[in-house]
Amino acid sequence: MAALDDALTAPASVASVSMDDAHRFSKPTRDEIRLVTGLGVEGDAHFGETVQHLSRVRRDPTSANLRQVHLIHAELLDELAADGYDVAPGALGENVLTRGVDLLGLPRGTRLRIGGGAEVEITGLRNPCTQIDQLGDGLMKRLVSRDDDGEVVRLAGVMAVVLAGGEVLPGDPITVTLPDGEHEPLQPV
Repeated sequence: MAALDDALTAPASVASVSMDDAHRFSKPTRDEIRLVTGLGVEGDAHFGETVQHLSRVRRDPTSANLRQVHLIHAELLDELAADGYDVAPGALGENVLTRGVDLLGLPRGTRLRIGGGAEVEITGLRNPCTQIDQLGDGLMKRLVSRDDDGEVVRLAGVMAVVLAGGEVLPGDPITVTLPDGEHEPLQPV
């Protein structure tokens, strides 16, 4: 519960934003991105009501796009740097790099208000692919491992849908609102 309390009271902000119009693994950082309600990041390859991730399109192109916005906590990049990995903002394919939000500790349905009006709802964990190892040998094992109970632990961020559109810029504040009722842990989407 302390992690959730910290997520609600710690000052949180956007560290960087990224977008790419092609299906490349990494995304270049930008001065700003624009979120569009129900669709995602304007101009991004994953923009749309239905799935846009190529592996998911092959399975069922009519599925709802629960992966409109990818968020990663900047503290992960700090930890990776301490382990000898040089992972720059955008390199893991995230759209929004946050600081001061325990994204992985939040329940499904948590809402993040970003900047002046944009709002996203967390749908689940990112299930990373082996392309991550292109950034450094063994990085995939660092981001997906097993805990002492044998449960899979995924550290590569969370996915969200856009509830309210707007511009998102580095330095924008982030406000966390937990869902009502019983909190459901994040699962891969």
